[in-house]
Amino acid sequence: MPRGQPLVESSGKKPKHRNSKRTASVDDFPSTRHPAINSEDSPTKRIKLTHPPAQGSSSSVNNMYNFSRPNHVDLTNGNGPATMTKVQKPLFSMAKPVGTATEAGPRKLVVKNFRKTPRSDPEKYINEVSSQLDAALSAILADEKLPHSNEELYRGAENLCRQGRAPQLYKSLREKCQQGIEMYFAKPLLTRASTLDDIGMLSAVMEAWATWNIGLKTIRSIYFFLDRSYLLNSPSLPSIEAMGTNEFRDLVFLPQTLKPRILGGACELLAADRQMKRNPERGDLLRKAIKMFHALSVYTSSFEPEFLARSSSYISAWSDQKAEALDLAPYIEESVVLIGTELARCSLLGLDSTTQKTIETYLLDLLVDQDDRQKKLLDTRGVSQLLEEGKEDTMYKLYTLLDWRDSTSLSEQLRVPFEAYISEQGSKIVFDEARENEMVPRLLAFKGKLDSVWKKCFREHEGLGHTLREAFEAFINKSKRSTMTWGTDNPKPGEMIAKYVNLILEGRMKASSGHATAGKANNNEDVDMASEDEDVEITKQLDQVLELFRFLHGKAVFEAFYKKALAKRLLLNRSASADAEKSMLTRLASECGAGFTHNLEQMFKDMELAREEVKSYNLMLDQEENRPNRPNIDLTVSVLSSSAWPSYPDISLNIPRDVQQAATLFEQHYKNKHRGRRLEWKHSQAHCQLKAVLPKGTKEFVVSSLQAVVLLLFSNPSNNNELSYVQIQAETGLDDIQLKRTLQSLACGQYRVLKKNPKGKEVNTDDSFSVNPNFSHPKYRIKINNIQAQETKEENKETHERVAADRHFETQAAIVRIMKGRKTITHANLVVEVINATKSRGVLDQADIKSNIERLIDKEYMEREERDDGLNVYCYVA
Repeated sequence: MPRGQPLVESSGKKPKHRNSKRTASVDDFPSTRHPAINSEDSPTKRIKLTHPPAQGSSSSVNNMYNFSRPNHVDLTNGNGPATMTKVQKPLFSMAKPVGTATEAGPRKLVVKNFRKTPRSDPEKYINEVSSQLDAALSAILADEKLPHSNEELYRGAENLCRQGRAPQLYKSLREKCQQGIEMYFAKPLLTRASTLDDIGMLSAVMEAWATWNIGLKTIRSIYFFLDRSYLLNSPSLPSIEAMGTNEFRDLVFLPQTLKPRILGGACELLAADRQMKRNPERGDLLRKAIKMFHALSVYTSSFEPEFLARSSSYISAWSDQKAEALDLAPYIEESVVLIGTELARCSLLGLDSTTQKTIETYLLDLLVDQDDRQKKLLDTRGVSQLLEEGKEDTMYKLYTLLDWRDSTSLSEQLRVPFEAYISEQGSKIVFDEARENEMVPRLLAFKGKLDSVWKKCFREHEGLGHTLREAFEAFINKSKRSTMTWGTDNPKPGEMIAKYVNLILEGRMKASSGHATAGKANNNEDVDMASEDEDVEITKQLDQVLELFRFLHGKAVFEAFYKKALAKRLLLNRSASADAEKSMLTRLASECGAGFTHNLEQMFKDMELAREEVKSYNLMLDQEENRPNRPNIDLTVSVLSSSAWPSYPDISLNIPRDVQQAATLFEQHYKNKHRGRRLEWKHSQAHCQLKAVLPKGTKEFVVSSLQAVVLLLFSNPSNNNELSYVQIQAETGLDDIQLKRTLQSLACGQYRVLKKNPKGKEVNTDDSFSVNPNFSHPKYRIKINNIQAQETKEENKETHERVAADRHFETQAAIVRIMKGRKTITHANLVVEVINATKSRGVLDQADIKSNIERLIDKEYMEREERDDGLNVYCYVA
């Protein structure tokens, strides 16, 4: 296309020329003849615009399409493209071409004027809209139907805001709300105030508040554009909702006539709820009132102080009343209930967290932290009663009250009554002479109870755990000179723990564990399972009793009695399990060291060596040259080391001739095998098996050597089957104590093989004895030597006295060692060092230490020197 002739299209598409801004259609321009328009282009409705032939021509495009409107067509001269801005259709219309496209002549361009729009008066419209809004506000405040639709009112308020009337509109709204609240809410409430109580006044205010909230929502919906455009950008002005709330607060709540009545009504509802005078409707009213206080922003400034003041008075009065009227247990229970109720009420009513924390502080201060309350909660007698009655739930609540605040040490103060209870109850168990045989089971039950209290009630509090162990250790090592210890200061628990362990290892404590032991196993598998269960039970019981053993300071008493019991188990073959015996030795070695169990281990070795000696003796008898001299009895001898085993008294006993020959033969064999050794026969520890042919059947008796000697007297036909006490004593050679004890076991015990005449439980010197012809028993083999395993009072006394004597010797040895090293020392320092040196064997009394010092002075190991400064000094004598 030639330069200067741009193409302009009429379809509304973008101009093809790269510099043209707008296209013009055929409808927009006439198709009349023009020097710059060729007639050949008319059928295609495409117009070619060319530059005018001469400057200033009357038919130029600039003059032809120049209109008075701002939007005009500008076809510029020059070689550049023609540009034309948008032409609005309402300004003109094109006359349709007349005739065919080949007709010549210009088309007519008709230009029409703007449509005239009638104009309204703005002030009249604003006044009309304002009147509508005022009428709507009056209807809302009067709780009447709106005179206009919400949409019409919203549009009117929006138009006023768009016309710059927002400040005046907000001011008018605020004044109207003030007038409405004053007229429809404040004045009626003041009028009714004289006829209503505080709760009724609160209910009326809540009704007014609910009505105002409904109206305020409608007002906000109408003035929403004002709220979200003008007020949102005006920080100094409150929103419509905040303005309505503030006006209600200032005109209804804050006046001194209504404010005390409203708060008083809320507090009366709380008081009624605390007194269990609950009403669902009033409870809902109280929750709504608290929500209103939050909404009006008067909760912290007005309601909370009044609520806290009345709560403090209520809790204080409740605490004073209950503390005086109730014992410790019910006081704890009701205090916990009160705390839970008050905190639950705070959550239910929607009170602030700060209010809840303040109420919690009041509760703890008035129920727990006051001096008189602490004395009540930590009363030794009251706490001891709770522990004695096993009220673990109450104890848990007590600990919770005392430990409520992490910053306080009230839970630590519980150590005093807890320690006092442990010491008091434990001492009762230890020094109860009537039930001394039940001491260890009672101590185990007591320890289990205390552990349960510590874990469940005190939540394994570390300090209270230390208190438990220290108090238990203190009372279990208390000593008192009494008949229980034969006038010595030996602690009794050591003896009873050793005896209890003996019962376990003999298998006589299975019934207490709750496991059934009666009946027979059907097969080998049942036997193995029963054996495993028995071992497990023994191990469990040993673990329990070792907990008590660890509390013992002086293990000397335990060691002495345990050694005696172990000797009887080994000699009489009464151990329930060899593995259990070895396990107990291992435990004692780990607790007390290898030196403690050295003698005990030697006892087991002696039994092994004794079995080897018996085998050697029997092999000697089996030799051909010894067969003519072989005894007609089977003799088993246990050779024991006197240093490792307990000492046994020598008793006079006339043993049967056959037994004496067998014993002499064994002694010769032993001396031939071991040169330089000497054997001492301890007949009191021997036992044997006798076969008896009785009128009602043949039986086999397992008896002690003393019982056997007595029974063998009745096998002689010359005795006429009846012997007097004097005859029996002459034949056996036993003293009265041993003989009476032996005859009592045979004629007055569980198995009455002999018949005493006259009948009775005690044996006298004028009694006579004969074989009981009516004796019968379902078992063939019967053990009658249980009396041999029992400890006599004389043996018990001897053991205690020997332990006390050994204790004195240990104390004197410790004093000599200290004096040898220090040469010179004061009395006070010597006492301290002796206690430290002997504490592993038990704490000594200072009086005992002083008496041993005097003995050493008498023995000239040391001497006393009195100095001028008054100090009592001891000097070592080399």
